[in-house]
Amino acid sequence: MLKRIFLFLIVNSLIVYSMSGQDTIQQIIYKPIGVFHNSFTPQTGAPRQGILMPETRGTIEIFPPYRSALKTLSFFEYIIVLFHFSEVERWEPTVNPPASTEEHDFGLFSTRSPKRPNPIGLSIVKLEKIEEGILYISGVDAFDGTPVLDIKPYLPSVDCVKSIQNEIMEKELGHHDENFISDSTFYK
Repeated sequence: MLKRIFLFLIVNSLIVYSMSGQDTIQQIIYKPIGVFHNSFTPQTGAPRQGILMPETRGTIEIFPPYRSALKTLSFFEYIIVLFHFSEVERWEPTVNPPASTEEHDFGLFSTRSPKRPNPIGLSIVKLEKIEEGILYISGVDAFDGTPVLDIKPYLPSVDCVKSIQNEIMEKELGHHDENFISDSTFYK
């Protein structure tokens, strides 16, 4: 009996210890609501910002339990898609984006690198049509089979903020460079 009590106290103290610091936040689990379908693979690459390549096309298959949530989405021309970078293998605290100047290493959170602690991607895509739970989109920049986490309407009044400072930094990151638009080799 004394052994059991001792073991119970050790296990409880380990649980309390493991819950200290940043482990006190509860684990978050997301389940995909759908999946991207297109011709992009890790071998072929995908555009880094699909909105800059509107000719890229694909679909998003919404899983049956979530299809009723698509009601009225077709009223919008552009939507925001949140997805899981399922091909990312690790994250890095500093990044030198391929199209940026060599003199800067940027902190990860000041870039759009997919190599993140929580590899969540965000794309703004043009919604062409919806048929039977399938969203036909253009401006695709995710690999085939990429899990979709959420969809929101793009609202220009709140999603498009004019900032000269951010425009300066966007150029510093190389976001207008042709290599930036079409290169996705930095996933792994």
